[in-house]
Amino acid sequence: MASEAVTAPGTTGLPAPTETPAVAWGGDGHVIVCGLRGVGLRTVEQLHLSGVPVVVVDDNPDLRLARIIEGWGVTHVHRSAQLGHGLVEAGIDRASAVICAETNELATLEIAMRVREARPDVRLVVQLANPSVGRALERVLGAGTVLDVAALAAPSFVEVCLRQPSHQLDLGGEQFAVVEVEVGDDEGYNRTFRSHFGHLAPVAVVPADGSEIVCCPGRDHPVGVGDRVAVLGTPDELARAGIDLATTAGTADLSIPAMERARRRLAAWRDSNARGLTLVVVALAALLVASTALIRLAYVQAGGHGHPGLIASAYFTVETVATVGYGDYNFSGQSAWLQVYGIALIVLGVTLVSTTFALFTNFLVSRRIDQSLGRRRVPGMTGHVVVVGLGSVGIRVVEGLVAQGRGVVVIERDGQNRYLDRARALRVPVVIADATQRQTHASVNLDEASAVAILTSADLTNIETGLAVRESLGDRWEAVPVVLRVFDRDLARMMERNFGFRHVRSTSALAAPWFVGAALGLDVLETFFVDQQPFLVGRLAIASGGGLQGLAMQDLSARTRVVALSRASGDGVLEHPPRRGTRFEGGDLAYLLGPYDELLDVLRRDQRTGGT
Repeated sequence: MASEAVTAPGTTGLPAPTETPAVAWGGDGHVIVCGLRGVGLRTVEQLHLSGVPVVVVDDNPDLRLARIIEGWGVTHVHRSAQLGHGLVEAGIDRASAVICAETNELATLEIAMRVREARPDVRLVVQLANPSVGRALERVLGAGTVLDVAALAAPSFVEVCLRQPSHQLDLGGEQFAVVEVEVGDDEGYNRTFRSHFGHLAPVAVVPADGSEIVCCPGRDHPVGVGDRVAVLGTPDELARAGIDLATTAGTADLSIPAMERARRRLAAWRDSNARGLTLVVVALAALLVASTALIRLAYVQAGGHGHPGLIASAYFTVETVATVGYGDYNFSGQSAWLQVYGIALIVLGVTLVSTTFALFTNFLVSRRIDQSLGRRRVPGMTGHVVVVGLGSVGIRVVEGLVAQGRGVVVIERDGQNRYLDRARALRVPVVIADATQRQTHASVNLDEASAVAILTSADLTNIETGLAVRESLGDRWEAVPVVLRVFDRDLARMMERNFGFRHVRSTSALAAPWFVGAALGLDVLETFFVDQQPFLVGRLAIASGGGLQGLAMQDLSARTRVVALSRASGDGVLEHPPRRGTRFEGGDLAYLLGPYDELLDVLRRDQRTGGT
């Protein structure tokens, strides 16, 4: 058995490697990924598919995930990266980058410190969900090295909930937008992208016949009536093509008629614990009004000086109901029937007043309890978004929706959830209940919701909830976007095919390109979806003497588009769109768009020297 080496003073702080390395791979410049769970597996997958040598370090992996990477032929070191031995055996002295995807934040911090001490020059990318800890670590490690999966994935869920057909991009300080439009039946066109949209950049074409999406087609690509096309351009370019961003904002008309709003409020009142209080208060008010009128007309003041005035009658009535006196008015000198009425007024008044105070106290206490336990109904809301699951992703989605001015209701099963106070600080109602139950759907007014986001961390729970929501929505299923968080992609595709879910997203798949890009030197700026196809927007500094220097735009992959180019000698002015014959020069900043695997291939091509 290999002995554990002791760190000597003045060394890197990592244990010495064993005499017989546990791993073997060809060449240097590999990427080490610490941790397989969550974003770790997707990161390994994307690196492997892109042809990047990768080594996984995980001493306690999920056996199912370990078998998956074993099937890919990826080297797996079953040692601890936190203690340092795993990093040594993974060849940290020769690695080009280290990605720490551990789910334990304490382990993440320790691994990051060990890597930075051992290899100050290596690219280090760290996953941290706590923003405060992340900012502190980033000050030590450098900007762009700490990423939060929830923050990276949340915008995609928010876009689905808001039905946004456009995605805003900031490239080199200039605004662009990717907009989805439907091809209309316009006579005279020859049915190509160019004839409909001119010089706008085509991002994707989703055929109306259900065939496969086409990524980054040429401008002469044929399009048909009903096809959905994603185009890219500046706001001015889009306006010249007849596309108004203001009219494609995707905000549904959420207004309802006044009579319908009144009907809903009445129905909510009938079901609420304020119904009894309201009835008693109305009865007490009616008694006060009727008694004031009766005393004003029938009560005779002492000495036969006529009837009391309206204010005096009201005062006498309240005084009698409250049983507080008779120093100035009483029924003793009145007729017999009025004295009997006085007895009835006292008994009925005391009963109503005491009942009012009792019900009011009960209302306040029960309301406070319901708020604390999250059981308060949301009957008056319409056009709101129902978010199921208040984890790190859920709270980010809630914050994004609130920032857009949209009403949100959260369903959370755990009454001790760490993000409850954060949600309530945003004045978002939180219902502690089981989201698979129909009565829970009624309590959050699901029938009037504009979207549903199901975001718990368990695939089975999300699927079960999604199916229950589908049943509750009934005829509104096709009209209401329901976005489902599912880790397993095969399972996601089956949900789409068999149950008609149109918006299935994986937070790991959304975030993994950011980790891969940061590790390989591609600055990922945005991710977005067209239909079910994820796209990346990245910024790449063209290496002098690299594989892209002198290459023309037309020689790139057909599924990759150069959106804009900032020349090294051009004072930062963007050249867009670059022509087909435009060539890269060393030091240029290229803004690329396409599927992640295509962009990573371009990056790998640039990292090759001109002679290879």
